[in-house]
Amino acid sequence: MTAIIDIKTLYESNYLQWLEETIKCLQNRQLADVDYENLIEELEDLAKNEKRRVRSLLEQIIRHLLLYQYWDLEKLRNANHWAAEIISFRNQVNEDLSANLRKYLEDDFNRIYSYSLDYVKAKTQLTNLPELCPYTLEQILDKNWLP
Repeated sequence: MTAIIDIKTLYESNYLQWLEETIKCLQNRQLADVDYENLIEELEDLAKNEKRRVRSLLEQIIRHLLLYQYWDLEKLRNANHWAAEIISFRNQVNEDLSANLRKYLEDDFNRIYSYSLDYVKAKTQLTNLPELCPYTLEQILDKNWLP
């Protein structure tokens, strides 16, 4: 019982050491010593952060695709920059995109597009932007595709 109390105390006082001790407990199958309450909280936060990260990257890609396709007034000056940004964000999202995270993006696709659209409308004052996403997730993630 003292190991559990010590690990729980570590969580508050020395997070890095708490992580290291938790990993050791799991590796050594000392499951009775694991601080499950805080471990579960950390794993839930990790999942939320991963979802937030890929959602943000997808939103950035969509913003830049919309700018690239619809903002004719700025296209000549900014098209290369927008295309480069699209490549950068695609590389980042595709690098770690698991089946689980892809499913999350598919399920949240309309909301992600809506947020991207709100941003582009505010930035550009364009009135010709489509209310529904004109791109598929496959197109958005395809490193060779541009509208």
